[in-house]
Amino acid sequence: MKLIECPRDAMQGIKDFIPTNLKIEYVNSLLNVGFDTIDVGSFVSAKAIPQLADTAQVISKLNFSESKSKLLVIVANKRGAEEAAHFDEITYLGFPFSISETFQKKNINSDIKNSLKRLEEVQNVCKRNNKKLVTYFSMAFGNPYGDEWSPHIVAHWSEKLLNEFGVNILSLSDTIGTSTPDSISWLFNKLINEFPSVEFGAHLHTTPNSWEEKINSAINSNCIRFDSAIGGLGGCPMADDKLTGNMSTENIINYLNRFDIKHGLNETALNDSILISNKLFNSYE
Repeated sequence: MKLIECPRDAMQGIKDFIPTNLKIEYVNSLLNVGFDTIDVGSFVSAKAIPQLADTAQVISKLNFSESKSKLLVIVANKRGAEEAAHFDEITYLGFPFSISETFQKKNINSDIKNSLKRLEEVQNVCKRNNKKLVTYFSMAFGNPYGDEWSPHIVAHWSEKLLNEFGVNILSLSDTIGTSTPDSISWLFNKLINEFPSVEFGAHLHTTPNSWEEKINSAINSNCIRFDSAIGGLGGCPMADDKLTGNMSTENIINYLNRFDIKHGLNETALNDSILISNKLFNSYE
């Protein structure tokens, strides 16, 4: 079971700038928990996401002395990928891709054609710098803009990314919280069976009443990679339901413990991080 904690996703929509030293304290606490990966920040335009403009400073002050966790950052183009690649501490570069022209333009100011070119450029940067590409398939479970969507279209594009661009880690993102147990099961079963060498992940957004059925469906479909955020913070501002947010790390751990699924986390350290998170996110809006 690979658990990816996402403080980047939790922080990026907060308008008040969180001081860099507090971000460092929080991420250092997360490094003690034992997550496989921490999605720590992004190398994109500071105008686009001002909250994460200090990602480089945060990374430079992290303490890995007692941690095996790897770092992931989000990039949207070759420039960001090259900047991120300078950091030995970073293992993964995450690139957001969507078959929704509307969302892709809103998210990274690029249409699908140019996004595929960017994806190829980021992949080349990864190969040259011994980094690994994680492609986040945004709008994998629905589209609120009227762009054409179906599970079959998602499967087709997933296969294209895997076959033509050498993507071997693909995280299916429930960007607006519209996934259902059936759609989760259909996509993961189809893709995992057809591409057994590819690592498929679940970046699921949920409401307080839908998280368990979504986790259950993904796990029963042999998904072993999950993104989450302590407190379920963050998510997509374009979701219709204001209660929709990131999958809660606490919910995932409770589920895994209930069914005796090993996760390898230090739950004492996790509780310490939860306390820091509560204090931090209650102070900034």
